[in-house]
Amino acid sequence: MYKKILAGLGGAVALSLLHEAIRKNFDNVPEINKVGEEALNKALDTVDMKVTNHEQLYAATLAGDVIGNGMYYAATATTGFNIASGVLMGLGAVALPEKMGLDDAPVAENNQKKIMTVAYYLFGAVITKLIYDKIK
Repeated sequence: MYKKILAGLGGAVALSLLHEAIRKNFDNVPEINKVGEEALNKALDTVDMKVTNHEQLYAATLAGDVIGNGMYYAATATTGFNIASGVLMGLGAVALPEKMGLDDAPVAENNQKKIMTVAYYLFGAVITKLIYDKIK
């Protein structure tokens, strides 16, 4: 089980590194972090809290993303469904923000952002499977 968790976390870190490298160097690309930051502050609103320091908000969101994505990948991408799990996660990242009352523009403003968002999550799933196959 720990090998699946390690592989899942590896895929999640790879996804985050890819996202950050592209986000910081190109225009008109997904900004998944913005959706996560909004979601975190919206959740904190329910307990009358808010993170106002941008660096702290970014760090908390990134940590949550890596842990959450890692657990998802550990459960799904270490199986024969790794491609499907990545695509489904990416489609969820594009489709669910609006349904959750969040701004979906950072990931779904145009087709380029939608396709890239799905591709990022697919990348994470594939990396997870590659790591898992090497360490199992």
